[in-house]
Amino acid sequence: MVKAFAYAIALTGSIATGKSSVARHFRLLGFEVIDADTLGHEILNQQHQCIATLFGQALVTEGKVDRKALGAIIFDDKSKRERLEALLHPLIYQAIEERALALDSKKQVYFVDIPLFFEGNRYPIGKVLVVYTPPSVQLQRLMQRDKSSQEEAQKRIDSQIAIEEKVKNAEYVIDNSGTLRDLEKNCIEIKHTLLGALSSKGERE
Repeated sequence: MVKAFAYAIALTGSIATGKSSVARHFRLLGFEVIDADTLGHEILNQQHQCIATLFGQALVTEGKVDRKALGAIIFDDKSKRERLEALLHPLIYQAIEERALALDSKKQVYFVDIPLFFEGNRYPIGKVLVVYTPPSVQLQRLMQRDKSSQEEAQKRIDSQIAIEEKVKNAEYVIDNSGTLRDLEKNCIEIKHTLLGALSSKGERE
């Protein structure tokens, strides 16, 4: 049986480090990007009847789940969070795996955008790219983005593995603490590195 993710690189980071901006740059540079969050949102709505049964009909309106209200319910309740994960994660994994197999057949590098790649430890992807910003910048960006207090923002950051720990376990790192121009330059450098590695792999095969 053919294994998925042969040409995949996990694209991850931490909240407010700018992973979505990096994913957008890579798409512009010609890379395919499988977005786990987008698939998750689609599958969440597909499962709206199960969500209503598990967490209450008030969370569902016209077949769409109120993700913000659901998040508030599960954030501080581990048992409810685990119930949601047991429902959604197998379905999300299957959807990502199907897309990965199709992309692997092209023998080209692609990214799988997984926000909680290290926390979930579900995907057998051998190489990881981490989008990094210093924790102080991460905190300020999150407060500004969500208009939250420092305490609220820090609590969300602390719910994930520290960004420095993720960097230690990454093959590639993009520093997103500078300007948009700096970010674009860093993405282009990574592109050249990846294409060079792919060329070498092809020669060995």
